[in-house]
Amino acid sequence: MKFKSNGFDDLNKELKKMQKAASEMEKGEEVPFGKLFNKSFMEENTQFSSFDDLLQSGGFEITSEEDFDAIPESELDEHVAKTTNFENWQDMLGSATQEYAVKRLGF
Repeated sequence: MKFKSNGFDDLNKELKKMQKAASEMEKGEEVPFGKLFNKSFMEENTQFSSFDDLLQSGGFEITSEEDFDAIPESELDEHVAKTTNFENWQDMLGSATQEYAVKRLGF
């Protein structure tokens, strides 16, 4: 009697891919905002198709990471609350990070 295990082989391959992705994420990779706040995420959760559009609509002029870091969080929170499905910036960032991780792990 022979036992064919293609399904288990495929499952094992997927689990190994997930394990590799989890190990890479554990190292603390930096994810560009363009990947984190991709078009799909933005269109699903905001009035905008890009993160840049969201910032521009709030009057935030961003040309560097320092510019973004200089935005008072209360102003960003207010803008996010008015123009997205989130109550504040941290909620939006957390949701985008979670969605990115789930996709990265292959779920």
